[in-house]
Amino acid sequence: MKNPKSKVLFSLAFLFTMLFSSCSKSQTTYSIPINTDTFAKGADVGWLSQMEATGYKYYDTDGTEKNCLQLLKDRGINTIRLRVFVNPSNDRINGHCSKDETVAMALRAKNMGMRIMIDFHYSDSWADPAKQTKPASWASHTFPMLLNDVYNHTFEVLTALKSVGVTPEWVQIGNEIPSGMLWPDGSYTNFGQLAQLLNKGYEATKAIDTSIKVVVHIDKGNDNARFRWFFDNARTNNVKYDVIGLSYYPYWINSDYTATISDLQNNLNDMVSRYGKEVMVVEVGGDFTLVQNTYNMLAATIAAVKNVPNHKGLGVIYWEPEGEKNWSGYQLNCWQSNGKPSMALDAFRN
Repeated sequence: MKNPKSKVLFSLAFLFTMLFSSCSKSQTTYSIPINTDTFAKGADVGWLSQMEATGYKYYDTDGTEKNCLQLLKDRGINTIRLRVFVNPSNDRINGHCSKDETVAMALRAKNMGMRIMIDFHYSDSWADPAKQTKPASWASHTFPMLLNDVYNHTFEVLTALKSVGVTPEWVQIGNEIPSGMLWPDGSYTNFGQLAQLLNKGYEATKAIDTSIKVVVHIDKGNDNARFRWFFDNARTNNVKYDVIGLSYYPYWINSDYTATISDLQNNLNDMVSRYGKEVMVVEVGGDFTLVQNTYNMLAATIAAVKNVPNHKGLGVIYWEPEGEKNWSGYQLNCWQSNGKPSMALDAFRN
């Protein structure tokens, strides 16, 4: 048995240490710890800072005004996805999302214990399958210069994030890129050059932190032939990435989710087995007027990703749930006109 006196001295020393530690912490702001072991339930909220700047208010179901991020977190959301434009305009819908604005929102989300995904569009505004317009300042650049542009822009934004203590868990190189990016140089018709651009984004990301997972993202997540075509080409051209990102919008393919959810499941499973990658639905959304249908679609999508074998399905992210229709004009938001979240978001609680 140990000397009782030594036990008393140890206890006093321990209490003094804890008291000193407590006093020290009072001088410092700490963020909520982030649990990265859980399934990612996410929201892309690129419009949020501008909605707040224009005076838009968010309310809980009881009418209490609340921080939008808190409302999302209360409904099970643990991940925030943020897009980055290169030199955006001040247009409230099609602009903003600059480096500085993205860093500010990422820090805010991180301090609430949220996980972060950064989505690089490599454009001054929206990039998607129908448009992949070069930033104006890159428009006259040669292809070797574009390679440097992609690396430097990616590295600059991620360095700015890291400087405030935010290391994203995921970084997306390009947004919905089945047709390529930075047209015409990075068009899908020149997949070799597209591959080089993607690899520059990958290299810049890993230079910041090798643990960040790099996502390559295309649309129509239920279309297995589309995904096989793209990622077969990516493999042939030695594209470096960690996660296959999918969009899944039954609304945009004019079909109820019940007609395509099994195709989504089959495609998710096939991507894992065929390429040995993890998968993630990085964009999903349903008509805000069809609350029950959108709830059911979300629940089915979450189940499909969770059902991917060997825990290779990482999560599901709703695209702009907070973007209420009267402010944004966007039909697939998940909010009510009274400023309260739609009940459809409760699918993330489970």
